[in-house]
Amino acid sequence: MTEEYDLFVIGAGMAGITAANRCAAKGWRVGIVDSLPYGGTCALRGCDPKKILRRGAEVIDAAHLMRGKGISENELTLDWSALMRHKRGFTDGVPRGIEDELVRNGVATFHGTAQFAGPNHLEIDSVQHRAKRFLIATGAGPRPLDFSGHEHLIDSTDFLNLEALPGRIVFVGGGFVSFEFAHIAARAGVDCVIVDRGDRPLREFDPDLVDVVVRKSEHVGIRVNRSSTVTKVTRTATGLQVAVDQAGVKTMIDTDLVVHGAGRVPYLDGLNLAAANIAWGPRGIDVFGHLQSRSNPAVFAAGDVADTPGRRLTPVAVFEGKVAASNMLKGTTTVPDYAGVPTTVFTIPELNRVGMLEHEARRDGRDITVRYNDTGGWYSNYRVGETAAATKVIIDTATDQILGAHLFGPDYAELINTFGLAIKLGLTTRQLKSTTATYPSIGSDLGSML
Repeated sequence: MTEEYDLFVIGAGMAGITAANRCAAKGWRVGIVDSLPYGGTCALRGCDPKKILRRGAEVIDAAHLMRGKGISENELTLDWSALMRHKRGFTDGVPRGIEDELVRNGVATFHGTAQFAGPNHLEIDSVQHRAKRFLIATGAGPRPLDFSGHEHLIDSTDFLNLEALPGRIVFVGGGFVSFEFAHIAARAGVDCVIVDRGDRPLREFDPDLVDVVVRKSEHVGIRVNRSSTVTKVTRTATGLQVAVDQAGVKTMIDTDLVVHGAGRVPYLDGLNLAAANIAWGPRGIDVFGHLQSRSNPAVFAAGDVADTPGRRLTPVAVFEGKVAASNMLKGTTTVPDYAGVPTTVFTIPELNRVGMLEHEARRDGRDITVRYNDTGGWYSNYRVGETAAATKVIIDTATDQILGAHLFGPDYAELINTFGLAIKLGLTTRQLKSTTATYPSIGSDLGSML
């Protein structure tokens, strides 16, 4: 007998879990399915475990920065196996905890491979389920690579489960994954190389600050090869060999491990979307602004799998899940508000962005004031021994409102949230500077950045 639901959610990551719990709380009969453990990329294979591993690297880096300033590094080492056990102390309990909460809220939970069998029918391991509505929230996966030997690469999930770090690692791609993992591994003494096909890595971020990040990366022993393309990876008797083409100059890099950091794409494999008349493209499922499928009104999508203006970030997936649930429950067409959403590359220190880049503001014809500061000598960074830090704030001259903020420095991931709030609420720099922060703190630097 076919089970019938008010809503069936495909994907038990943050977007799917949020929507399932909200709709179940309103009395809907809700089902959810995932072929992987519940929790999604962020909690199990991304943000959270990465930040735990980064903590070990932070401690090593902090001690190094204070060398000769009252701290001795004698016998201070990063025990990767112990750090990995610490990470698993968090991640191992997540799937059970999430599923238990779903069940307590009345959601029917399933584990298996799902595919559509019709506009309102879903098949899970050959068992059919019928629903009035569906939410697709299957997230993203590593971008397919086409060079010879790509099968020798590991992805971010594999890296976060390594029981031991090798002596040499090559990272393919110049994005979040490569820079974050390289900054962790370098503090553990690993020889790291980033191979990026573009002339500038981390292209979503301010170019002036990216230059500071690259210099800092090279200072800690990470080589960044720009305008370089991996053409082949070959297994050798002693590890792997990576063939690189840089403007026609071919070189070979011997390494122990090659990590895929060349971006992620919406994960739609095996869903048989055509059977449900669900249109999709390279950026994901084709949806209206309110997250409903343009081709099948019974279907909504949220998170990395939805083709929206939102960035591919966990907080975005969460509020898209909330908006999708609200629209389904109320029959409304509310569009998510993406203003003021910050994003961070957790290098050491971290690179942050919220709002517009300088060239975007100029392209839009805005009359802007750009306030750039080298903050490496400011008290808050002097205190911890860090000299690589900078900020850039883009201000609308006519309104005195912040259009964009770009920060690179220790703990600036906390400060970027204040700039995000200012953009979302339309606060002026005069209003921000009128506040009094606790001192000395990172937050007390905000006024000087403006």
